Amino acid sequence: MEKEDTIGGDDEFNIEYLPEDYAQYDLSFKIIVIGDSGVGKSCLTTKAVKNSFEEYYQATVGFEFLTFNLKLNDCIIKLQIWDTCGQEIYRSLISNFYRNSSLAIMLYAIDNLESFEHTNSWLTELKNQANPEVRIFLVGNKADLEENRKVPKEAAEKYKIDNNLDLFCETSAKTGYNAKSVIVEAAKYLYRDYLNSKANGKEDNKNNNEKTGQKLNSNSNEVKNNDKKKKCCV
Repeated sequence: MEKEDTIGGDDEFNIEYLPEDYAQYDLSFKIIVIGDSGVGKSCLTTKAVKNSFEEYYQATVGFEFLTFNLKLNDCIIKLQIWDTCGQEIYRSLISNFYRNSSLAIMLYAIDNLESFEHTNSWLTELKNQANPEVRIFLVGNKADLEENRKVPKEAAEKYKIDNNLDLFCETSAKTGYNAKSVIVEAAKYLYRDYLNSKANGKEDNKNNNEKTGQKLNSNSNEVKNNDKKKKCCV
């Protein structure tokens, strides 16, 4: 039996999901998804945005870009989700996409202890390259592989507390468990930050990171996914 989502739920927001190609928006935020190769970054983001899952995939080279649109109360929010590759040889390329990120989703696989141990490296790189105020989520993917678990949930929860991260949860790209919810939670965090900033009299950051969106077409043309198909990381 498929597990129910464990994050989100009823709160102060009325939520309406909008099409991926919805053109209008009030606020735009950039989210970057990082983590080792093979933890399921592409599978998870595709499940969240398109509600689709493929057993086989083309390994990401450089980055892939997806858009998630939703309405929180009366505010239309566009999330630019940058799914990065995890291979070591591309790490210098990934660092270019840390800039102007409002939130980072740091992914590991619950059946891969090494991917969890490598979060230290990803976190250090993120903090060195990204905005000091970037929000950080720790996400353990492949929750459907409980029988192969190598990373105790308690260890991840402790890591989240020790490093003052914003949220920890587990997900499954295969079943959809928490896949969309973690993106919705990201939108809520960023919208609350925007409201708090506005209440404190700071500059209105409507269309945050607009330069990122303006460069989308030119950047996307540079990306080629020519790797041979590999077993999908769910």
